Amino acid sequence: MTFVATFVPTFVASGFSRTFRTFMRAVVVAALIALLPRSFHAASPITYRITIPEPQHHWMQVEAMFTDLPSQPLELRMSVSSPGRYSLHDFAKNVYDVQVVTPEGGALDVTRPDPSGWTVPRHGPTLVVRYKVFGDRVDGTYLAIDTGHLHMNMPAAFMWARGMDDRPITLTLTQPAGVARPWSAATQLHAGASPLQFTAPNLQYFIDSPVEFGPVAMRQFALSGRMFRFAAHQTGSDGDFDRLMQDVQKIVREEGAVYGEYPAYEPGYYTFLADYLPYADDDGMEHRNSTVMTSSSTIRGDRTRLLDTVAHEFFHCWNVERIRPHDLEPFDLDRPNMSGELWLAEGFTQYYGPLVLHRAGIVNTDYTRQILTGLVDLVVTSPARSIRSAVEMSRMAEFTDAGRPLDRTNWNNTVISYYPFGAAIALALDLSLRERSDNKVTLDDFMRAMWREHGKPGGTREGYVDRPYTIADAEARLAEVSDPAFARGFFGAYIQGRQTADYRRLLERAGFLLRKRDAGRAWWGDVRMDARTDGGRVTEVPMSSPAWNAGLDRDDVVTQIDRERISSEEEANAAILRHKPGDKVSFTYVDRNGASKQATMTLVENPHLEIVDAPNLTTAQRAFRESWLGSRAPR
Repeated sequence: MTFVATFVPTFVASGFSRTFRTFMRAVVVAALIALLPRSFHAASPITYRITIPEPQHHWMQVEAMFTDLPSQPLELRMSVSSPGRYSLHDFAKNVYDVQVVTPEGGALDVTRPDPSGWTVPRHGPTLVVRYKVFGDRVDGTYLAIDTGHLHMNMPAAFMWARGMDDRPITLTLTQPAGVARPWSAATQLHAGASPLQFTAPNLQYFIDSPVEFGPVAMRQFALSGRMFRFAAHQTGSDGDFDRLMQDVQKIVREEGAVYGEYPAYEPGYYTFLADYLPYADDDGMEHRNSTVMTSSSTIRGDRTRLLDTVAHEFFHCWNVERIRPHDLEPFDLDRPNMSGELWLAEGFTQYYGPLVLHRAGIVNTDYTRQILTGLVDLVVTSPARSIRSAVEMSRMAEFTDAGRPLDRTNWNNTVISYYPFGAAIALALDLSLRERSDNKVTLDDFMRAMWREHGKPGGTREGYVDRPYTIADAEARLAEVSDPAFARGFFGAYIQGRQTADYRRLLERAGFLLRKRDAGRAWWGDVRMDARTDGGRVTEVPMSSPAWNAGLDRDDVVTQIDRERISSEEEANAAILRHKPGDKVSFTYVDRNGASKQATMTLVENPHLEIVDAPNLTTAQRAFRESWLGSRAPR
């Protein structure tokens, strides 16, 4: 809708002028209000009520009431995607026994326009929707109901009405049947009129607000005027939990130092929601004022990895939740959400996770070095780097982010996850900025520039971001902290292009050496095999490796290498290692059609890399490393 500016004449007589202007302003405001859609007016909230009659069978009953409805058909939807995930999940698949009735209980006709929709063509001003939904997966995306808890990602649980995005929402939980002691709830939703009632200002905020309802143990602490809560459902001791919390506080403090401040969390606090249970999947999922972290590990048994998830997910309360790619704002629940900036939104977050653990004193240099080795080795040696840029890799998320294609793909050769790819770019950018400025400008400065321009301004509506960024915006922020030529060259080469940074030179400034992991050893490729009695069946061959160039591919069965019988991947690699780079080696295999073939390949030196400490660090290298890996948090 287009609004036209209204010209109001000015009269000389001051009293009449003021009266007339007041009158005309009232007329204009009234006219504009009349032209605005119905959602402008204070509408009755949409209400949801949850009951759990049989938690042992993993289902719950949802009752939703929609009031103050216009006369047109009401379109009810289940989400096909979920904030923080970029692929399709089709949550309607677990919804059944849908009933739409009048407030008096009279049945209303319902049609199904598509698998995720229910349309009510004729209804009064109020209607009630009741349905059952099944859920039995504890992770960041789905719904889990059992006798131990209700773990709820909202898109997996709630129908919503098209066109009512701005209506307030009230959620009421009820105690499940048969529990020994009452459950409590933790969420980023606003508190309601009772302990089990919660509210949201609109659909975007509601759908992004997971709930943990069960025997929740809660800890909290305050830093820089912000409150942080950690709600855990776990099998360990209180002592384990308390010791974990000490490290969580260190992480929160260090990440606050990166940006110089914490966001303003709308409910008045930020909430970590952790399920460390034997039947949980390993996952982490960011939300605006909270995060979900799930694992089958225990705090005592896998403390560092769990803390790495804490560091990653908390960093997201700036990067991606508020410093938000334009393509993800607002999040569309009716389709996959594709973005070319996930190398920054996810990848840079992936880089900061272990970096913050080191700055907080939770891990040592050996741990950090191994993480960096994995990033650099993957990006430098993967054939996928020559096929897709970081932007193009980000756009693959619709297919790779928890997607499970039935047909075969060649992603092992054509895709690098935007998580490590982006993290390796972040490493290169951090070290490049430090190198060219003698440690005066760092990646922290770039992230603060992104925060000031795109995150901190916030949104006029709760749950929204008014200044999401484009790739051009990100380049402009880099130019601000460096210079336009450097920013243009870096983006052109490593983000929109397919080059790799000179990691060897960059790491040397910090006293790290990048070298061949198996220098002088022969390599035919990272060929993966399943062991069989008649040979090793190939499951993966790297593109452009000696084995690939000789014609080997998936499903071929290697029977001999250099006339030596082969039945497994281990035997094949042992045979290769008896040679040296440059040797020509023959091998025999049976292809998928049953034809026996012979081929010859020329072995090369193993290309894989590792990062090691320089033998004698100079004073300058020690200072550079400390500036990079040392604590930034105020003492």
